[in-house]
Amino acid sequence: MGTYLNPGADKFQRALNSEIYVDKSLLISYTNKVFYTNQQYLCVSRPRRFGKSLTADMISAYYDKSADSDDLFHGLKISTCDTFEKYLNNYDVIKINIQDFLSGTSNLSELIRRLREVVIRELIKEYPSVDYFDKSDMIECLQDIYNENHKPFVIIIDEWDCIFREYPHDDEAQRAYLDFLRAWLKDKAYIGLVYMTGILPIKKYGTNSALNMFTEISMEKPGKLAEYTGFTEQEVEKLAEKYNIDMMECQKWYDGYSFPECSHIYNPDSIVKAMNTGILDDYWNQTETYEALKQYINLNYDGLRDSIIKLMSGERVKIETGSFQNDMTNFNNSDDVMTLLIHLGYLGYDYTNGEVFIPNREIMKEFATAIVANKGWNEIADAIKDSDSLLSATWNFDESLVAEYLSKAHFETSTLQYNDENALSYTVSLAYFSARKYYTVVRELPSGKGFADLAFVPRRNCPDKPAMIVELKWDKAASTAINQIREKNYPRSLQDYRDNIILVGIVYDRKTKEHKCKIEKLTEQA
Repeated sequence: MGTYLNPGADKFQRALNSEIYVDKSLLISYTNKVFYTNQQYLCVSRPRRFGKSLTADMISAYYDKSADSDDLFHGLKISTCDTFEKYLNNYDVIKINIQDFLSGTSNLSELIRRLREVVIRELIKEYPSVDYFDKSDMIECLQDIYNENHKPFVIIIDEWDCIFREYPHDDEAQRAYLDFLRAWLKDKAYIGLVYMTGILPIKKYGTNSALNMFTEISMEKPGKLAEYTGFTEQEVEKLAEKYNIDMMECQKWYDGYSFPECSHIYNPDSIVKAMNTGILDDYWNQTETYEALKQYINLNYDGLRDSIIKLMSGERVKIETGSFQNDMTNFNNSDDVMTLLIHLGYLGYDYTNGEVFIPNREIMKEFATAIVANKGWNEIADAIKDSDSLLSATWNFDESLVAEYLSKAHFETSTLQYNDENALSYTVSLAYFSARKYYTVVRELPSGKGFADLAFVPRRNCPDKPAMIVELKWDKAASTAINQIREKNYPRSLQDYRDNIILVGIVYDRKTKEHKCKIEKLTEQA
């Protein structure tokens, strides 16, 4: 057992000892399937705190020949698979965390030199009798060992992409690093499996990947491994039942990452913290600061600001992800910025329709925090700050004050073409930002003889709040909007709140540039 060669199973044991451990061991059935095949190279990219290192520890503990992991994996899902015994503790594992080497060195050349030296040192210690051609060459040493025992190595590289995050503008260093990885890993007989993890997919130059032998498993397209991206709905349901947490509230806070192969994926770190504390809150900011998000949403690309406003109002935005270079500095357009936000976990991605969206309440709070702290978004920040007052004015039936706040919000979101009811809905949704604390906001709710423009449905833990139906109109009287709500029986879908429903009509007059509002309480007679 060494530090980098066959590091043992202690870290995975620690995970199993934790109060909450969700069994993701069936991932190993996939790595066994591709072991020593043309598909043996896997690059798994996910946001921070989505379980990348824990999974790397699990894979290492399984294959590591210095460990006796049968008891650790006994009872886990992988233990029932046909290939379980065949690969268990049967291979040399080299496990490297690139961030550790980066922190302990001053430049990339020193990092690569140190990595080579420590691996060679442990290889020679483990295999002292091998006839080495060149003990100073890591690749030669690996090949010499393989030539004698004909057993391939498992290579696990955690935080593989930290070079691109720490040296974002050093193109020469990045290329040298990729060249090192290519020389070490590509087309080598001594490789049985490479499992590489990071936040970013593999860096591209132009349209090509620098390490094209890898299968990319990312937040954009995780494919068959989608269920291992985070916690599934079934896994969270079991935890919510055990810890007596409201499952519907869990969905609002932490669900939203969706893939064709698995439609509900939750942020695992936030779920564990919520279960352990019993408090549903924003735990994202304990591992990421809003500064990162603030930096990217403030980039000056055409359409980015409008897209962020639409996303914060609850809309989806179509993007093209193909031009993204898989780094944090080379952006050609707003779509590249939003593609990065997919990989950082700030946006969900609907691969089927090519749309991005803010996945849940936790991330919505991160956007709000970033905007409020960003001088370039002062006007939008004011709308968010005013949203509590706007909501209170609505509950108090203060029509003039509601109209005043909406007019202010219109000015703040004036980068959008304010010429139809869709644009008006963006303004209203953003102006009522704080309502998400108490409501599920539904746009175009099917009800009665049509669709209500906006419906505010009280959350389970807010039964005292009135349901609200909002109808939007253009160049009409506010009473017209209220009449349409009644005539088309929009409250029908909110029967559970029949005795506590507020009807809100909002109109915009293009000639006067004014908003007007009419608010009424639904009565049984209506």
